[in-house]
Amino acid sequence: MMVGKGIEDIDVAMPRDAYDTGKDTPTFNAYLTVIVRGPEGRVVKIHRQRSHSPTSNFIALILPLTFFKNGGSAPTLKNISGNTSGYGPALNSNAQCITYPASSTNRNTNLVMIQVGSGQQSNPYSAYTLAAPIANGSGSGQLAYGQPSVSSSIVVSGSEAYFTISQTFNNSSGGTVTINEVGIIMYLQTQFSSGSGYSTVGSLLVWYDVLSSSISVPNGGSVTIYYTFTVNP
Repeated sequence: MMVGKGIEDIDVAMPRDAYDTGKDTPTFNAYLTVIVRGPEGRVVKIHRQRSHSPTSNFIALILPLTFFKNGGSAPTLKNISGNTSGYGPALNSNAQCITYPASSTNRNTNLVMIQVGSGQQSNPYSAYTLAAPIANGSGSGQLAYGQPSVSSSIVVSGSEAYFTISQTFNNSSGGTVTINEVGIIMYLQTQFSSGSGYSTVGSLLVWYDVLSSSISVPNGGSVTIYYTFTVNP
């Protein structure tokens, strides 16, 4: 059988209709914005970079149900303490479900915090905790963690839609505190479809970034970190 030249070249020649025509926009992007304020509240630094580091925990949680159903296996989640849990979504009474909202009959899953650290690690995908988390407090090298905030709704502007997670940290440590890494941590409990029980996975690192340049937070100052997740930016 004769094979056409177009088929022969499929691995080396891109079809003309696959080229960027300039009419398309990215479907998804994430951005990390850091704003540092001095003791008087004046902005002293603004840092912005593209965020591109979902962890293996995040990937496991968003993969389609059919991925696990067809494969006949469940992924493993690792919490910040290093403990592992199997996660088994399915279409039967033994399925593990993420329920919302939390109630007397639904298990609790929520955003814990944006966490900051002074270390860094080269493989964000396999990270399950920050390399050197900065403790919550007012002692030497510590930052006082404020409450995390999430957009009350998805903002739609033209063809763009986005939401933001943010958190402010205050420095009362007596010295400058340096941030090199940032992550998002959520707490997860799964409930069996039958309603007969639940499983506590714990606190999971689901997103992790090493900053492209260190952020110094002066004593008496503060830093606010924004994660913005956007479609068609």
